[in-house]
Amino acid sequence: KVKKVLYPGLKEHPQYDLAQRQMRGFGSMITFEMGSLNNARKMLRKLRICAFAESLGGVETLINHPATMTHAALGVEGRKKIGLTDGMVRISVGIEDVEDIIADLDQALKAV
Repeated sequence: KVKKVLYPGLKEHPQYDLAQRQMRGFGSMITFEMGSLNNARKMLRKLRICAFAESLGGVETLINHPATMTHAALGVEGRKKIGLTDGMVRISVGIEDVEDIIADLDQALKAV
């Protein structure tokens, strides 16, 4: 159901080598592509543990939809220019138990 994952810790990421040189670990920010605005919304509505938030700067797991939140003001063409699609979702993984986070994302993805 996830069409693509953008994460510098994945070898197929275009900036993997750069991230490997500049970072000690790859961080907790992950972007994934759901394929459409409708799919992203379906998934986001079902989250129970991951909090839907504009800002991704907390210790808890936060998730946002850039096209309708942080980058909405750019408009469709502006977002297209920078490669941001309506199906993109960003998650900042927090300090909750990893199994709880995975279970929440798994159950939310079943809505798609």
